[in-house]
Amino acid sequence: MKALVLAGGSGTRLRPITHTSPKQLVPVANKPVLYYVLEDVAAAGLTEVGIVVGETADEIQDAVGDGSKFGLRVTYLPQHLPLGLAHAVLIARDFLGDDDFVMYLGDNFVVGGIAGLVDEFRAERPDARILLTRVPDPSSFGVAELDADGRVAGLEEKPKQPKSDLALVGVYLFTPAVHEAVRAIQPSWRGELEITHAIQWLIDHRRDVRSTTIRGYWKDTGNVTDMLEVNRTVLEGIEARTEGSVDEASEVIGRVRIEAGARIRGSRIVGPAVIGAGTLISNSYVGPYTSIADGCRIEDTEIEYSIVLRDARLDGVRRVRASLVGRSVSVTPAPRVPSSNRLVLGDHSEVQIAS
Repeated sequence: MKALVLAGGSGTRLRPITHTSPKQLVPVANKPVLYYVLEDVAAAGLTEVGIVVGETADEIQDAVGDGSKFGLRVTYLPQHLPLGLAHAVLIARDFLGDDDFVMYLGDNFVVGGIAGLVDEFRAERPDARILLTRVPDPSSFGVAELDADGRVAGLEEKPKQPKSDLALVGVYLFTPAVHEAVRAIQPSWRGELEITHAIQWLIDHRRDVRSTTIRGYWKDTGNVTDMLEVNRTVLEGIEARTEGSVDEASEVIGRVRIEAGARIRGSRIVGPAVIGAGTLISNSYVGPYTSIADGCRIEDTEIEYSIVLRDARLDGVRRVRASLVGRSVSVTPAPRVPSSNRLVLGDHSEVQIAS
């Protein structure tokens, strides 16, 4: 059995962060989301992985390499245009051969992993198994309708009037039967080959399509709100560790991981939190559920429930919360006279200013 990991796409909902970095490499607890996916694949006992890449292929390849650090053998599969999940299966045909495979979206996060699902699929081998979860707004997802016996009766992609609250999670398990399905379907109104249409084709042709409704935690990390929530969830499980230096004027409370070379000076850190290597925290407060990456400077600042990417600087800022701060960003107070705010913002930025 192989794995097909999708790491293309432009990440429009995470702009402007994704103008300069793939969405799959935005860090959660100072580790790229894609790394969690690959670790999950390895934990399920799979070793052959095809990674579908698009315009950010170079960054993905630099971050993952040949896959050996995850115990995997990685093959990169270029997708020149984002033409849908079923299109990704089409271009991966030679890599997949006649093997069963799991398709895993590279920006999805499943707590508890997929090892049990893979074992069950290997034992039973339906033509397809989809993962479902109940969501409050299913119109943003692929939606499944189950019959009275709990079998998959139909699928719709982002319906305006959903027939259920069961959304498809970004993990799918297939036998080679899916290859006939993806060749048979036509592009949707979005101009994409939808994997929901391919699975519906299997259903219509009386193939064995089963579902598992997961009750654990799942997130599509495609927007800032979900990124922060996933960061919170991962930080809940970290262990306290101090490899950097903490002076006597500082206080570290709870589960806080301080990486090598980090310096804490006259500050209060309340976990769960992660402080990256080489970062300076000076005369500041870092509150719960905050990840600060390598090489940052946080001075005279209060921050909590946020993600700060590498080499960012926050100096004299009170107070930052529920924020995603990009690489090499500088945040400082505006001059008091004249009273004004000076902003240099990229496309699709979002700013809230306290009056």
